[in-house]
Amino acid sequence: MPSRSVTFHHPIAFWSGCACVIAGVLAHLPMLAMAAPMHYRLAGMPMDRLMLAGMAQVPLGVLLAGYGLMPRLAQMRRTLHADASPLPFHVADHVPLNREHWKLVGVLTMALAVDVMKPATIGFVMPGMSAEYGISAATGGLLALSALIGTTVGSVVWGRLGDLFGRRATILLSALMFMGTSICGAMPAFGWNLVMCFMMGAAAGGMLPITFTLMAETIPTAHRGWLLVALGGVGTSAGYLLASGAATLFEPAYSWRALWLLNLPTGALIVLLNRYIPESPRFLALAGLEEQARAVLRRFSDNQLPVREMAPLPAAEHAHGVERIGMRQLLRGRHAAITWGLMVCAVAWGLANFGFLLWLPANLVTLGIDAKASAALLARSAVLALPGIAVVVACYQRWSSIRTLVLFIALTAASLLLFFAIGWMALRSEALTTTSTVALLLSISGVIATLIPYAAEIYPVHLRSTGSGLIAGASKLGGILGALLGVLGLFEHFMLSALLIALPMGLAAWLLARRGIETRGHGLEAIQQVLSE
Repeated sequence: MPSRSVTFHHPIAFWSGCACVIAGVLAHLPMLAMAAPMHYRLAGMPMDRLMLAGMAQVPLGVLLAGYGLMPRLAQMRRTLHADASPLPFHVADHVPLNREHWKLVGVLTMALAVDVMKPATIGFVMPGMSAEYGISAATGGLLALSALIGTTVGSVVWGRLGDLFGRRATILLSALMFMGTSICGAMPAFGWNLVMCFMMGAAAGGMLPITFTLMAETIPTAHRGWLLVALGGVGTSAGYLLASGAATLFEPAYSWRALWLLNLPTGALIVLLNRYIPESPRFLALAGLEEQARAVLRRFSDNQLPVREMAPLPAAEHAHGVERIGMRQLLRGRHAAITWGLMVCAVAWGLANFGFLLWLPANLVTLGIDAKASAALLARSAVLALPGIAVVVACYQRWSSIRTLVLFIALTAASLLLFFAIGWMALRSEALTTTSTVALLLSISGVIATLIPYAAEIYPVHLRSTGSGLIAGASKLGGILGALLGVLGLFEHFMLSALLIALPMGLAAWLLARRGIETRGHGLEAIQQVLSE
């Protein structure tokens, strides 16, 4: 494969699938256009034949494009076992960043921003959707729950697909599903919105760990850490800005449905930029595609890096360090302690972010701060915590990856314990409450900014995407638990909920402090050698 070319295993199937999805989405627009005089209200209307045909075309197109992205079975069987193809050459880990690196960073940042934008849009469509369908706020909340369940499933499933199909293929599959789920903007019934929201969540949850995996395997060692953390911070912020900006620009004139229809152009943008998304050279080498892996390496080293052969690993070391690492060993083998620590942290983070923080405004009122003042306090705290992402990036890059992660996990636990103390001792200090809120917002942002990047560095190449997806899925599972526990009233018990989340956070910090290893400045293969000792 030439260094600049990008191919698919079955290109006709892929592009035919894309065309089928686009045609299926466009088939929904005539009925939507007819509803323009009614401000695009479609609730209760029967679907016409064209719309029904379009609904059938979308899943058909996704399946066809998925087949186009799917490698041959022999290649997938090869990627299941690290011993099938140990890397036969040194990866360009010590070259300076060049134009190709920055192109990749730009495209993946854009992809992550689009990825974050999708679930963030839910908050902006729910009021208009609830009014049109005549549903209660509780029923409308099922939309967010459906998306959260989708992101949990998508993180795990896409993570596994990333180790079978490849990193690039699964990113494009997510983008294609974004395009297909834009038909949610033309659904006459609320139930169909739940189905589409689940699919959208699955695609969004899947793209997150894959982008970090591809970045970790492509960026030189010296720049890997800070770019991974910055990718998460910038991509997340840009995604929320895109969601709020789109709501401001389009929702008043075209109703909430326009926000779902934006899934088509934003997903298509990622597909069109696919030539700037190379496959990971490490994955290509694992799949036995050495010439393609070398081509990608030359592309990212300005054709100047000599490709040096590696001496084969001794049989005993190879068996201990690679062959015995299977998916189950992520939870039971030499990666187990780190995996459990990351998973406990991820679930606790989800509980804090989608549970404790969502109920914090109401709980501040119980502390004697009126609703208006509590909103202002939270806004001020968020502004004060915003520069914290720069602190996280600096610590991760210049100090230590594992210590930075443990530090922010511990800070999150300490912030929650401080809230527990405020409630327990009935303290009524705005300064103390502001300090606690700023510390929690800063620490919780630092945890998620470092959690997935660290997971993308710590696992072997044939399970890196799987491991990252597992951790990302655990954070979404924590969100589901947070939403359910919120419905059950746990977070109305301010002190109890703070304590119950602080305990697993503290446990995760202890596990990772004991068993986590340093990744800063180390090549991905060197990290696996340390873990095999």
